[in-house]
Amino acid sequence: MPNQGGLPFDPVQRAFELWQRRWGESTSMLAVTSLMRAHQLVLAEVDALVRPYGLTFARYEALVLLTFSRTGALPLSKIGERLQVHPTSVTNIVDRLAKAGLVERKPNPEDGRGVLAEITADGRDVVEKATADLMAAEFGLGALTAEQHRSLFATLRELRMAAGDFTETATAVQQTAGQQLPEQRPESHSTAAQGT
Repeated sequence: MPNQGGLPFDPVQRAFELWQRRWGESTSMLAVTSLMRAHQLVLAEVDALVRPYGLTFARYEALVLLTFSRTGALPLSKIGERLQVHPTSVTNIVDRLAKAGLVERKPNPEDGRGVLAEITADGRDVVEKATADLMAAEFGLGALTAEQHRSLFATLRELRMAAGDFTETATAVQQTAGQQLPEQRPESHSTAAQGT
């Protein structure tokens, strides 16, 4: 994820030094400024990787979610819940995917007013190709080791949980982090997406 034409100094570190002189030390300012900049860099890279497929990363995530579902279809409300986005955003994402022929909008047979988004064969093909590209680029995190990926996940998970983003059992936490509980066998591991 090299940024061509980058600054000859770390602007986040410089901002932290100036902050300290004016208002005193704030490691949270240092961390959040770095987090925001890292988000910009990673999102730019993953969006660039999926752009050749006519996708943004948000649309890619919706296709992946549909791929993980048992039937390849989910209500728009469920997509919004799982992706943690506003209903208007889900509608926009699904509309764009439908226009590209990657999903079809269908009436929800269980809810006369509801709408399902169902992934098409073209959608499945695109998600496989885009996933291969993202994995080859390590989702923009190739500068970090696998251990650093897990550490970053664990740190950010604590922040998300404290903010009320989700609640989860200790067993699920250890499974997600790749830690095996003593009574578990490797084949018993599950992913967060199973059961959708």
